[in-house]
Amino acid sequence: MLQEERYKVIMKEINLHNKVLSSDLATLLNVTEDTIRRDLKNLAKTRKIVKVHGGAISKNFNAPFLPHNEVYAQLEKQCIAEKAISLLKNDMIVLTEGGTTLIEFAKKIPDRLRLTFFTLSPMVALALSEHTNLNVITIGGTLNKDASLVTGASVINQLARINVDLCLMGCNAFSIAEGLTDSDWDVVQVKTAMVRTAKRVGVMIISEKLNSSQRMNICSINQINYLITELPAEDPQLTVYRQLDLDLL
Repeated sequence: MLQEERYKVIMKEINLHNKVLSSDLATLLNVTEDTIRRDLKNLAKTRKIVKVHGGAISKNFNAPFLPHNEVYAQLEKQCIAEKAISLLKNDMIVLTEGGTTLIEFAKKIPDRLRLTFFTLSPMVALALSEHTNLNVITIGGTLNKDASLVTGASVINQLARINVDLCLMGCNAFSIAEGLTDSDWDVVQVKTAMVRTAKRVGVMIISEKLNSSQRMNICSINQINYLITELPAEDPQLTVYRQLDLDLL
């Protein structure tokens, strides 16, 4: 595969999953990790990505508020955000993590709603704070710059002491067999704790990420109550999910 072709595949994977590992890209492209490291270094020089230890993350995911940054699949994420808002009711307690889809969601919350939000993401907290009727509480911990949310034992301990009506999560990979998965162990630990705090859990995901999996499990599909995509609920791509005890938005 030519270098430019590899670049296109790498950019798609990074934009789709927000973070990729060099080892996974090497397997996908059937090249050495040294080749991938050189490719990532070159892409980072052109400021298309942010190179991190062991891989790379999306520039837009890392700094979504910077001007002229294009959010990958922004229209689809805005559609997902609008659907997720239909789950909100006055006086609910809601828990969120980070990511561009959650930021789109935070921006679109109607000012008439009166809610309390716990969030693990400084960026989502800033977007939520624009709404006068929202009480925004940030969970404190070590900022994981690769994931734009806080992680660590202190976060898990704080989550163990709260109960929320609804937990809304972004997603890097989702499938019937593997459930919700990710590639970052610290993130997996925190997201697993998030699921345990909530009466109901919603996963917000663009359809490109459906039927995919990453290395580490967050929770099984039967722990998810809402699957929120940009697709109509009757779309053929969602046929297998309609057969489950799962509300499709």
